[in-house]
Amino acid sequence: MKFIVCVKQVPESNVLKIDLKTNRVLKEGVSTIISPFDQFALEEAIKIRKDGDEIIAISIGNLESKSTLMRCLALGADKGILLNDEIFQDSDTFATSNILGAAIKKIGDYIIIFCGNSSFDTGTSQVGPELAAVLNIPQVTYAESTEAVTNGKIKIKVQTDEGYRIIESTVPLVVACIPPSSFQPRIPPLPKIMAAQKKPFEIWNAEDIGGDRNKFGSNGSLIKIIKLYEPPKRDQGIVITDEADTAVEKLMELLSKDKVI
Repeated sequence: MKFIVCVKQVPESNVLKIDLKTNRVLKEGVSTIISPFDQFALEEAIKIRKDGDEIIAISIGNLESKSTLMRCLALGADKGILLNDEIFQDSDTFATSNILGAAIKKIGDYIIIFCGNSSFDTGTSQVGPELAAVLNIPQVTYAESTEAVTNGKIKIKVQTDEGYRIIESTVPLVVACIPPSSFQPRIPPLPKIMAAQKKPFEIWNAEDIGGDRNKFGSNGSLIKIIKLYEPPKRDQGIVITDEADTAVEKLMELLSKDKVI
């Protein structure tokens, strides 16, 4: 069986600089990581893999994004594919899903497409469902745990507002994963990092994946960015360290002064 894991390279910190003239986030000199939700999705694929199965990690980005895919190979993926083309730039979630969909159709013969339920930077939670729509296959979102595929079906533990539920689905399908609070991203050991250098790695452009170019990049995006700006900085808060009774009195005085109560 063939599992595909969609991963995204994201800034390691949420403290970013914005070019107010071009309305773009400045990425130069910013350290990056695999989006934690995507790494959890990779871990789920590794967990249910059986002998003979193949895990393919795929990502859209510039050549610097190769490091993210190499990390996926070190963690246990069998092959990496980087989708790199100028026409892919400035893609919103819809265009991103069309790019991924075209590449995945070229890969073919897949059983499950894993991805993060949300990304660490934009956090839209849209790519998984949109990718399922592009490929016309089922989707399961907020997936916390998956079981091995049996007789063409898979059971998935899904987070809900009330707790959990178990969903059974036929394959192929898209599984959008959300890690439990206990999840800690693994750091691959040096031997695995070195071994990753020998695993298959390919770079595909728009011509390689085919598809409708009018649905890629800014031309294929439904969302247009009008303006980016940095949120205003908050004033430093007040910490009251007195005994409980005294602290309550001071708090009430401050709340009254600010006409909160």
